[in-house]
Amino acid sequence: MIIDTTKVQAINSFSRSESLEEVYSLIWALVPIFTPVLGITIGVLVIVWLEREISAALQQRIGLEYAGPLGILQALADGTKLLLKEDLLPSRGDIRLFSIGPSIAAISIFLSYSVIPFGYRLVLADLSIGVFFWIAISSIAPIGLLMSGYGSNNKYSFSGGLRAAAQSISYEIPLTLCVLSISLLSNSSSTIDIVEAQSKYGFLGWNLWRQPIGFIVFLVSSLAECERLPFDLPEAEEELVAGYQTEYSGIKFGLFYIASYLNLLVSSLFVTVLYLGGWNSSIPYIFIPKLFGINKPGGVFETTIGIFITLAKAYLFLFIPITTRWTLPRMRMDQLLNLGWKFLLPVSLGNLLLTTSFQLLLL
Repeated sequence: MIIDTTKVQAINSFSRSESLEEVYSLIWALVPIFTPVLGITIGVLVIVWLEREISAALQQRIGLEYAGPLGILQALADGTKLLLKEDLLPSRGDIRLFSIGPSIAAISIFLSYSVIPFGYRLVLADLSIGVFFWIAISSIAPIGLLMSGYGSNNKYSFSGGLRAAAQSISYEIPLTLCVLSISLLSNSSSTIDIVEAQSKYGFLGWNLWRQPIGFIVFLVSSLAECERLPFDLPEAEEELVAGYQTEYSGIKFGLFYIASYLNLLVSSLFVTVLYLGGWNSSIPYIFIPKLFGINKPGGVFETTIGIFITLAKAYLFLFIPITTRWTLPRMRMDQLLNLGWKFLLPVSLGNLLLTTSFQLLLL
């Protein structure tokens, strides 16, 4: 039997080309996944560096200066240290709940980035209920904290998990009412529609001026959701020895650490989207084509400027939660619950009633 070598070579080259096409298609399928992961990771490292530098300035300390230029590699060094640390497990705890809890807390917050627009149509999922998707997903994080506290079989951890659940429920309702007011004002629950509704008059069209009460309630509620001072009751060192994180070490503790800063960045980005005009500049849109020669939305230059403006607003807003950490004393648990249920809830309900009445008068 005579084998035609040309046919064999053609078959081999065809199979190699098919395999290369499969590899390329797989790589292009993974690019939209790993690009946001890389960007969010860099964003968290920047927040850690900013917090340490601002905290040092407020306390008149030198701050970071050894790990890289201006200490920018210190957060990366801390993350590497957590990866290399031993992962300890409680001997009498529920190992499954203990291991799953940090993952639930981190993944639920990470999914919130899918509905955040960074530019014109630059969003992973343009959902018609984008803001309520964020609220629903972020509500899963306290379940992970409660699982972690219960699975540790430690009274301090369990108390911290209960505090986290109670705090989240108390402040989730006023925050949702503020988001509902923004949705009524913008006639949409899509994050892109909310930003575009603020773009007509520049910074004068921001929801910050039309919803000042809602902005303050949203700010306080988001600080409580992120467990930032003065609302860090679930992990108060003086009372709970770090709360639900007491028994954790290594990569599991690192997940809690990352989740807290992920939540802080998510809250800052949603403040930018809901109240500060998102990717739109403070200059009214009618003047932008004259200044930069932009004739159509969605171009490369405008998209790049939109990403820069969104991140600039978000990181400027981060100065508020960072400075309050070293300014305000910690509240008691009863004071925290009273503020949420007896003050912020009625104020947010009244704000929603005023917004609804105003929208009905315009019909």
